[in-house]
Amino acid sequence: MSVGEAAGIEGHLRSARQNVYILTAAQAILGSVGPLSFAVGGLAGYQMLGDDKSLATAPLTGFNIGVTVGAIFVATVSRIIGRKASFMLGALLGAIGGALAALALFRQDFWLFAAALAMIGSSNGFNQKIRFAAADVSPSFYKPRAISWILAGGIVSAIVGAQVAIWAKDLLQPVTFAGSFVALVPLALFGIAILSFLKLPEIGKTGAVATTHTRPLAEIVMNQRFLTGMICGICTYALMTFMMTGAPLAMVIGCGFSSDLATLGIQWHVLAMFAPSFFTGMLITRFGTEKVVAAGLLILMACAVVAHAGIELWNFWGALVLLGVGWNFGFIGATAIVASSYRPEEADKVQGFHDIVLFGTVALASFASGKVFSTFGWSVMNLAIWPVTGVCLVLVLLLMRRKA
Repeated sequence: MSVGEAAGIEGHLRSARQNVYILTAAQAILGSVGPLSFAVGGLAGYQMLGDDKSLATAPLTGFNIGVTVGAIFVATVSRIIGRKASFMLGALLGAIGGALAALALFRQDFWLFAAALAMIGSSNGFNQKIRFAAADVSPSFYKPRAISWILAGGIVSAIVGAQVAIWAKDLLQPVTFAGSFVALVPLALFGIAILSFLKLPEIGKTGAVATTHTRPLAEIVMNQRFLTGMICGICTYALMTFMMTGAPLAMVIGCGFSSDLATLGIQWHVLAMFAPSFFTGMLITRFGTEKVVAAGLLILMACAVVAHAGIELWNFWGALVLLGVGWNFGFIGATAIVASSYRPEEADKVQGFHDIVLFGTVALASFASGKVFSTFGWSVMNLAIWPVTGVCLVLVLLLMRRKA
């Protein structure tokens, strides 16, 4: 390698590090909208309803629908205005959504609140592209480190979101939780300020045409490997959302714990979702994707056991931590199975199909959470884990048997 080439690589790496650090800081701030919304969104919706509380989690359903819409549109918007500007636009949507949510709480307008949560969710959907941007700007040998930095930002988001929800919930009394959503405005503006330092190279169209024959979508999705990965991924994500959405209601409304303790439970849950990601990849490399998914399903069963054991604070917090770890192993492993079932030239259509089914199911799970809790209670919610994880475990074992 010549001196000039070495200098070029060093310059590329230096620029990549600067951009990754900026993206990580932005992720730490802007990613806090998710933990904050799930910590207090269901409780805020609950207090605005009359006798029928079954729609309490509808605003969080709106949030999940917003994530889907944002994740779909960010790719198009990025091509038009660039990735840096699209990230800043996503942050602005979060600020507007936070202000609108606070206004809805002051007006006691439930459906305006749901629309505001959908806007906040779309902001979170835009943020989903940050991890790809960090990888894109990095040399191949630095990509794993770049993704790890973004994951570290997600861990900080869990703490920031929960603590802001606790600190600001009574800021605009007598309207509880309005302050938490107003706090999203300065957070989003701070995120925009951080993003202004980005110097991202924009990726243009290469004009390359795939020469390899691509299979019809129906042929790909009916493959056993794809079906197993998609079903396990969707089920683990939907179960996680179903339980996470209902847990604050069960803790505060059902058992009389304070909203601060419920918010801390969500904080520990989100930390458990992201922290294992630093070594999940190594576990997949060593033991294989199927075994990691199976371990995640068994951990989700352990979550049900802890939740069934009682309604003390440690039951809720312990179950939420196991729920997060189980989701991490199950979803990341299932995603790896799906990714191995199609060719690179088939990625766009397969990923699009997968994500539409995934986030549509997740939205239904968050909506069902409030219905099931208000009708049957927390104990019945826990029972849902057993048949879902049982079916997924059978599918994984069949896949492992066929692979062997």
